[in-house]
Amino acid sequence: MSTDTAHSADLLVIGWGLAGLVAAGEATAAGKRVIVVDQEPRTNLGGQAWWSFGGLLFIDSPEQRRFGIKDSFELARQDWFGTAGFDRDEDAWPRQWAEAYLQFAHQENRAWLREKGVGFFPVPGWAERGGYTAAGPGNSVPRFHITWGTGPGLVAPFQKALEQAEAAGRLRVLPRHRVAALTVDGGTVTGATGDVLAPSGAARGFASSRDVVGSFSVSATATIVSSGGIGGNHDLVRRNWPSRLGTPPQTMVTGVPAYVDGSMQQVSADAGARLINADRMWHYVEGIQNWDPVWPGHGIRILPGPSSVWLDATGKRLPVPLFPGFDTLGTLEYLRGTGYDHSWFILSQRIIEKEFTLSGSEQNPDLTEKNLPLLLRSRLGKGAAGPVQAFLDHGADFIVRDTLDELVAAMRQLPGGEALDGQRAREEVEARDREMANPFTKDAQIAMLRSARSYRGDKLVRTAAPHRILDPKAGPLIAVKLHVLTRKSLGGIETDLSARALAPGGQVVPGLYAAGEAAGFGGGGMHGYRSLEGTFLGGCLFSGRVAGRAAAAAL
Repeated sequence: MSTDTAHSADLLVIGWGLAGLVAAGEATAAGKRVIVVDQEPRTNLGGQAWWSFGGLLFIDSPEQRRFGIKDSFELARQDWFGTAGFDRDEDAWPRQWAEAYLQFAHQENRAWLREKGVGFFPVPGWAERGGYTAAGPGNSVPRFHITWGTGPGLVAPFQKALEQAEAAGRLRVLPRHRVAALTVDGGTVTGATGDVLAPSGAARGFASSRDVVGSFSVSATATIVSSGGIGGNHDLVRRNWPSRLGTPPQTMVTGVPAYVDGSMQQVSADAGARLINADRMWHYVEGIQNWDPVWPGHGIRILPGPSSVWLDATGKRLPVPLFPGFDTLGTLEYLRGTGYDHSWFILSQRIIEKEFTLSGSEQNPDLTEKNLPLLLRSRLGKGAAGPVQAFLDHGADFIVRDTLDELVAAMRQLPGGEALDGQRAREEVEARDREMANPFTKDAQIAMLRSARSYRGDKLVRTAAPHRILDPKAGPLIAVKLHVLTRKSLGGIETDLSARALAPGGQVVPGLYAAGEAAGFGGGGMHGYRSLEGTFLGGCLFSGRVAGRAAAAAL
């Protein structure tokens, strides 16, 4: 056991994900001395953001305007609040954070990132399409802007700023330092104490040991908690699972590294912070088991286009408007009512070539590596993109067959597949295909995918030309078994618009700030019940900037 170590700084940042990096950068730019601690080895600098697809929601961007998309603050606000469904007393600050974030996404975010050298893929994506009424949930227009370089490209300028401040002696990074408690003196948070963990050579994302070799303390005038959510801790996910989404799944795949454990939530509450909206969470229903996993139970999310037929575990087609890419939590709620933890996509080779993208920086080497020739081949060429083809070849959840009978028989052989009614599945696919004979239809999904192709971006890179799935020329046939994939916490530490943590009585907890997922991306839950997508990374950027600037100004 090593001896105890003591440190001091103007500002302590707990967690070096995107929100923590931004906050630290803002504080050092203001001339403050900063210490950043994290329980992982330094290989994990950038946290979850490094693994991300790099999607950001912008409003009325140049990319949108080039594609003829007419967006506005008013339309985005209508979509956000129709999606969020704020309905609690606890939503007072989250509502204000939502308003402030929308202004940021409309006026500053893109220009601020461009000044830092961050670029964007020229085709805006259309995530969370909704499918309800104009005032209901979902994006009315494409707003999802992919960072050129994906997550690593977004992390890069903030990591560079941290390293420059470190070299200049204004900032110190302490890896393998796990906070166990915030220190409080007379009601004011004055830093933190915790365990020094054994050095680890684990590569990025891989689980590291929790062997304790010492203890530490940091005294600071202000402390920012930016430690992420609970998605890597299935016990906490199930404990907070809301009854409105049915019972929690018995089996899930994990969309974040194991260190996303929610450990700072109770630590923050013990220091006087109020935790709100813990039952609001964001998990995907298009998860697949990673054939080449990094962390335990590693799952990947399919970012689907709108053409695949979605069946529940028994072979029943999902109802309107629960089509691929339309309403994540609405689909989760419906599927939890079926009594099964999985569902199915049935599609053609033609669909998978055009419509399947996998979430994550490592699953998109063309965008992550800024490789334009590879991008053109993978997005516009024949055949599935390389990472998708790897899942077709090796993935436990992928089945490829020439006929529907063969496909259904193979589906029934996978774990849980005995629940599938093969005749029902056949009837659903054949009924859908009959609707393709005319340019008009009563099938809402077919109408929506035809509508999607009226957007040039979808037609170019995202939506296959409408066709019969059973057309041999479009084959072979593909089935994908889908799992619930854990991802984001939409609740967290309640904060005011300066990112100051609030106590249960509404008063400020002096010296304590919160940012990123630990604060529900702002205020304790600025998304409400649902997200428009592209707002998790954006929420880290915004809340980290607010927290860093506010804490620095208060010192």
